[in-house]
Amino acid sequence: MTSSSRGTMLAATTALWLVLPATAAHALDDTAPAAPDDNIIVVTAQKRTENLQDVPISISVVGGEELKQSGSAQLTDFGPYIAGLQVDSSGTPGQSTVSLRGIAPVGPSTTVANYLDDAPVGSSALYARSAEFTLDLLPYDIERVEVLRGPQGTLYGASSIGGLLKYVTVSPSLSEFSGKAGAELFGIRHGSDVGYAGQAMVNVPLVADKLGITASYAYRHTPGYIDNVQTGARDQNEYDQQGGRVSLLWQASENFTVRLSGLWQKIDTENNSTIVQDLATGERIGDGMSNNNYLDEPFRKTLEYYAATLDYDLGFAELTSATTYSRAKTRQVQDASRLFGVLFPLFGAPDAGLAPFTLKLDLEKFTQEIRLTSPTSDRFEWLIGGFYTDEDSGNEQVVRSLTFDGTPIAGLDPLAVAELPSTYQEFAVFGNATYKFSEQFDITGGLRWARNEQKFRQISSGAVLPTANDPGTSSEEVVTYSVSPRFHVNEDTMIYARVASGYRPGGPNTTLPGVVPTVDSDSLVNYELGIKSLLFDRTLSIDVAAFYMDWKDIQLTVDFNGVSGLANAGTARSQGIEASIMWQPVSGLSLGANGAYTDAQLTSDTPPSVGGLDGDRLPRIPRFAGSLTADYVFDVSDNTTLRLGGGLRHTGSRISTVESNPDSVTAKAYTALDLNAALTIDERWTMRTYVRNVTDTDGAITRNIFNDGLGRPVQYTVVPVQPRTIGVAVELAF
Repeated sequence: MTSSSRGTMLAATTALWLVLPATAAHALDDTAPAAPDDNIIVVTAQKRTENLQDVPISISVVGGEELKQSGSAQLTDFGPYIAGLQVDSSGTPGQSTVSLRGIAPVGPSTTVANYLDDAPVGSSALYARSAEFTLDLLPYDIERVEVLRGPQGTLYGASSIGGLLKYVTVSPSLSEFSGKAGAELFGIRHGSDVGYAGQAMVNVPLVADKLGITASYAYRHTPGYIDNVQTGARDQNEYDQQGGRVSLLWQASENFTVRLSGLWQKIDTENNSTIVQDLATGERIGDGMSNNNYLDEPFRKTLEYYAATLDYDLGFAELTSATTYSRAKTRQVQDASRLFGVLFPLFGAPDAGLAPFTLKLDLEKFTQEIRLTSPTSDRFEWLIGGFYTDEDSGNEQVVRSLTFDGTPIAGLDPLAVAELPSTYQEFAVFGNATYKFSEQFDITGGLRWARNEQKFRQISSGAVLPTANDPGTSSEEVVTYSVSPRFHVNEDTMIYARVASGYRPGGPNTTLPGVVPTVDSDSLVNYELGIKSLLFDRTLSIDVAAFYMDWKDIQLTVDFNGVSGLANAGTARSQGIEASIMWQPVSGLSLGANGAYTDAQLTSDTPPSVGGLDGDRLPRIPRFAGSLTADYVFDVSDNTTLRLGGGLRHTGSRISTVESNPDSVTAKAYTALDLNAALTIDERWTMRTYVRNVTDTDGAITRNIFNDGLGRPVQYTVVPVQPRTIGVAVELAF
């Protein structure tokens, strides 16, 4: 083998463990604001309990009951019903990438922060691959999901430049014993097996008005529907989701409460829900729902999360302490045989072969937040706090070299072994204040200072990687801000403006010749104007926001004279308008519409290895996406209620990478119809049925082109919209 061929292979292998995160990124909404007074939506977006209608931020809220009613089981099910939210997927729950307002994570870390109640979940560091593995909870025992658009750097800190996805869990009741249990059966077109699910939850007031506990467990088995033309396997993409939660609430005194929580979740998949299109014809191979992987591609992720939240009313302010510890383990196998296996003859092997690529991610995260929040006031409200997080993450990647019968190739196995362990510590102080000049006009402002310190080590070995064990460090300080004037035209109409900034942390770079030692944080400033209004005797609610976002120093994977590394390389902007409308023309009937137009593009050229030019459209973002919903609840008899619902979701066309990149491919626009119904008897027994994707649209959630190790295009890979799914469920409340 010549030195030039070894150099080519070294660059390709380096690209595997450095560039794959970026390649993957390339590669029922109750959004309606609160309608009538008896349907006020309460949120904690500004870390105090408020009516959604009064918060000067663009927010969507999806209730837990709506998720259950519609048969939603993962982010890709309900994401299309939230204006401005785009969810890309690698084929299963937990392998998803989330974008808001056109800010796609074109670098290795996420642009949308994930929160579980009071604390962030997931890593802010560069090498934990947070962009690809968004928190995707099985939506049971969830009170609501809040989606905050635009940078939330003041109150929520790092990695929220696009916005925030926040799961709010059910809090224990101190006064009422209650419970519910249910079971579900469902089938997916093209699949031969039946899916099933079961869940139960109980709330027990252990000491009346003093101590209460809630506990829940849920399990869901989704059958496969994708065949394998390479191996002959049928329905290879089945997967299981399960999770449990326990929460204890103690009202120690009139002024002091303690809430302790523990959550556990596991996702276990056999193969990805990915199909293949022929490169020449663009037609799907096999029966249209088929793949051709040589090797199984299992994915397993577990999450353990423990939290303690203490609230003490001091009179002049409420003191809150939120402490969390979480541990996540991710195991993923990708069939890289067509990428690396075709290169084996370059190293003396007689034939091409199999190349399983195994990724192991481990994350331990501790967070502590303490804040003081003033009481609600007609003149001045304030909040101050401090935040600390300590993350320890592991990233181990192994590429094997096997013959087609599975025998290790002597001298070539393993092909590459890379470990990228890192630590991330962040200290922050923040404050937020609202001054009310009158009953109609007020201004809210916020400021946050944060400092992070990181350590990193690059460990490598194998047939094509040099043996190395090199350290790297970084530290940086960042200040973010927000200003939100708000004007109440009357009791039912509010106009607001908002200027807010956010950032993604930088960090130590790969320790390779010619690569800069650190990469800086990127930053984003959002300018927004919105209106929230209730009209026609509060039967019609409207929420409209226009925005302009300026993104600078974007973190990208670039080429440093043949070696891949990270750099701040480019600017972009995203502008658009979002609207959500809910109309209740008669009692029991709700009609909703929401949509977002987003124009997101580069405003400068990126390095040639990235392939982006000024004016290029940003990847993964539809210019238009929206939905229509209808829900009608009425009494069939004195003790029986019927609920009928439906939704039409539309996602516009998207590109896989920036337009001028020759590997950019388009995922066409698609529209899907969902229907559901529920019959409740004596407020105890509920029977549900739903049909998702009624017309069985064959649209693509994500579409990419796959190149082999020599850079030759081989095929298109597609994560399709889940085929028509029909389910029935029964639930008993007690």
